[in-house]
Amino acid sequence: MIPAGSRLRDALREHRFAVTAELSPPRGADAEAIRKAARELHDWVDAANVTDNQGAMVRLASWAGSVIALAEDVEPVMQLQCRDRNRMALQSDLLGAAALGITNVLLLTGDHQKFGDHPEARGVFDLDSVQLLWMARTMRDSGKLLSGKTLKPPPVWLIGGVENPFAPPLAFRAERLGKKIAAGAEFVQTQYVFDVTRFKAWMQASRELGLTQRCGVLAGVGPIRSLRALERMQQIPGIVIAPAVEQRLRGVPEDRVLAESITICAEIITELREIPDLAGVHVMAFGAEHLVPEIVERAGLGRRAHARVNEHVG
Repeated sequence: MIPAGSRLRDALREHRFAVTAELSPPRGADAEAIRKAARELHDWVDAANVTDNQGAMVRLASWAGSVIALAEDVEPVMQLQCRDRNRMALQSDLLGAAALGITNVLLLTGDHQKFGDHPEARGVFDLDSVQLLWMARTMRDSGKLLSGKTLKPPPVWLIGGVENPFAPPLAFRAERLGKKIAAGAEFVQTQYVFDVTRFKAWMQASRELGLTQRCGVLAGVGPIRSLRALERMQQIPGIVIAPAVEQRLRGVPEDRVLAESITICAEIITELREIPDLAGVHVMAFGAEHLVPEIVERAGLGRRAHARVNEHVG
């Protein structure tokens, strides 16, 4: 099968402000759950990430969720991580994605299994994310496996990675993005942006290195759904929540935290849109895809070009 064109690729090439979101597979053999979530996102995103056992928690396979999303006319970004697979399985899954018409892949190392629901599992980590990016580009552009054997035909996908502008050492974060671009990343999605000032500094450093002209940067955004979620996120290395954001969330009644967080998220997107060379945003609302339309609309981004006419599942 020759994969269809990628809406996400087109948005990046045409310098339209792209919108992607997370599509979380269920913990169970339930195709309807992901169908419903995909329908929630359809009008509002250029593509949706189908996560791959995120947080080292076992869920429905990313490739299966991607196929279900395709059936709902939602373009998937199939995540693929190194924790659970050696290089043979990674190459096989990449080939399978291309054969099924999955036109976007997001490649990452993966959370360590000790943080998940099977801490006794053996992690593989045969490759890391940079090596996986390079391998995927070699498969696509050179038509070769790591073994050197020829692929007939070679696979076709848009290759993506992840980046965290807030992880120490901050002085080297732009250079790390450059390393991933050199390996093969054509777009990256970042960690949550709650501190726009720090993110602007990273974007400026990346721009000065010429990286934002070679790779589409999608800033990670999303609502904080409760004070408990806020406290949990503050414990995660690499997530920086600006004091002003915390003050606003703690300054409203508990039953208004989510509403205030949605307002903050829309405001952050509006501010991010002013950053030169930013390619778009990646909205992370894990298990709450129904929140994405409101966030996107309130940020002034509107529905996507492929939105259904007079049909919206809200």
